[in-house]
Amino acid sequence: MKRLLFGLMFLLTACAAAPESFEPVMPTVNASYPDLGPAPELTNESWLNVDAPLRLADLRGKVVAIEMWTFG
Repeated sequence: MKRLLFGLMFLLTACAAAPESFEPVMPTVNASYPDLGPAPELTNESWLNVDAPLRLADLRGKVVAIEMWTFG
């Protein structure tokens, strides 16, 4: 219980000490990557945790995380 109270007091103190006009500093990146065209269609034959095969058109406008690995 003492740790919880100490943590809350620390958090409140840190928030009170923060400047009101805080703006995060974004790094400037000057990277030039080639345009490789549209992504190729997903052509897997086996899918995990889905009822039907996934297609790019079905995923349009959604945030998608892809983890690729092989059985070997």
